[in-house]
This record gives sequence, C-alpha cells and structure tokens, in this order.
Amino acid sequence: MKLLSYQTRDGVARFGALAGDGVVDLSARIGARYPDLLRLLQAGAIDEVRRLARGAPADHRLDEIAFDLPVTRPGKILCIGVNYAERNDEYRDGSSAPQYPSVFPRFASSFVGHGHPILRPPESPQLDYEGEIAIVIGRRGRRIAERDALGHVAGLTCLNEGTIRDWVRHGKFNVTQGKNWDASGSIGPWIATADEFDRYDALTVTTRVNGEVRQHDTTGRLMFPFAFLIHYVSTWTTLEPGDVISTGTPTGAGARFDPPRFLVPGDVVEVEASGVGTLRNVVADEVPR
Repeated sequence: MKLLSYQTRDGVARFGALAGDGVVDLSARIGARYPDLLRLLQAGAIDEVRRLARGAPADHRLDEIAFDLPVTRPGKILCIGVNYAERNDEYRDGSSAPQYPSVFPRFASSFVGHGHPILRPPESPQLDYEGEIAIVIGRRGRRIAERDALGHVAGLTCLNEGTIRDWVRHGKFNVTQGKNWDASGSIGPWIATADEFDRYDALTVTTRVNGEVRQHDTTGRLMFPFAFLIHYVSTWTTLEPGDVISTGTPTGAGARFDPPRFLVPGDVVEVEASGVGTLRNVVADEVPR
C-alpha cells in the first residue's frame, strides 16, 4: 500500500491511499479518528487502512491533486552522510572508512512535496542534488535492538537531499546551514508501507537530472544498513511515528564532477527507488520576499 498526503484543487488538506492513477480519500472515510497521516501512524492503524482501501474506487486523479510531504508534520528528519561504498573516497582526504554514521538534522521547511519546485536561493548558485531512500518510522522506540529495528519501520519514501554546497563548508564541525535552505529538497511522492518489501538490502536508488543518470546504487552496498541506523539513532534519541531517517546518497552528486554540475532553473530532478516510485521536481530560482 502507498500512503500520501495532498491538497485538493480547492486547497483542502487530505490524506489517502494510491489506487492506480488516482487516490482513495481516506480523510473522508476515517478523518474523524485520524485527522492526518501522522495521527494514523501514531495509532498504528496501517492494517485497518489497508483493509479499508482494498478495492475502493479512487476519489481523485493524481493530476487533480497537489502533493504534500507524505507526513506533513514530521517530528524529526535525520540524514545520514557518507553511507554508500566509495562515498568516503569522494572527499579525497585520505581518511579511513567511518566507524559510526554521520548524522545531521533537517527541518521540514527545507523540503517540498512531489511536483513542487525546489528552489535555488539568490545567495548561492551551488544547489546540488542527493538522491536517497528514506525510512519512515511507524513505532515509537528508544535503544532499539538491531534485531528488532525493522519492526519499527512504517515504510519507505524517496528523498532529494538538496544541498547548497558552499554553505556546507561554512562551519568547521557541522553542515546544518548548507542543508536547511527553505524548499531546497523534496520528499515523496508517498510512503510505500513495509509490507511491500521482503527485504531492504537489495533496493536500488537512482537520480536523474534531465533524464541523465547521475547516481545509481543498491542498499546492499550501504556501510550502515537500515537496521543498524535505527538502532544507532534510537540509542540517543527516541524515535517517534512519522520521524524520517534518510539513509544516504550514492556517489555522483553534482559537486563531484570536474567542473561541478550544479542545478539551474528548469532542470528536472528525479529520484527513483525500487518498490517506492519516482519523486520528480523542477528547479526554480527563489524570489526573495
């Protein structure tokens, strides 16, 4: 099952389940109990929704809606850096492979949904893409054992961890300011629920810019796999339903080309993950207000 949050043409926020080229409006059916997708995850009601949505006719066509972030109010968005094999070598600093994951936070305001423009700010021309698979947490936990970790997964989504490269280098010990520009990245188009996956160690993630493949890899090459990431992160912070862990990007970001190939207005960025779908956004210049 694929769950999404969206707005109708008249601007009403809803959530629903994908049904072919349309969406089953779950807000109309169970919105009194679960006002949004976050409340549904908090209630552990995915199985209930699956039964409700099975065979139901679509209420809206996908071209009639505007996609929101799958969880519109995630409590935490935590991103993992340098997690695919060879990524550490891209830095050309002679360092050995990391013993622990690199983790940094992103704010929900730094992301837009599928189909919305991602914005290049006037302060920098160095907007870059980073295609990733993101875990959406479905069950609360702290100090989660690695053997139990996958039971806390609600599902997976696609994520473009858009980055302003020169601002990443402003801080000596952090990348926060280069990773949190408003509307610089995207998440979506939906959450593919955990029951759609037999395993998580053979998924592919591909990033295309204007149809050209720039990144491609498989989760079998992650240095820190999904279960370990959930275990590690939950050691120091409680994971809540709706929290997002983005699992890292493969080699091939624009900054690694010679010369660099940063995004410009009109570029189309697609992030495709096996079993999930394709997240698509067009780049535009931000107009300061």
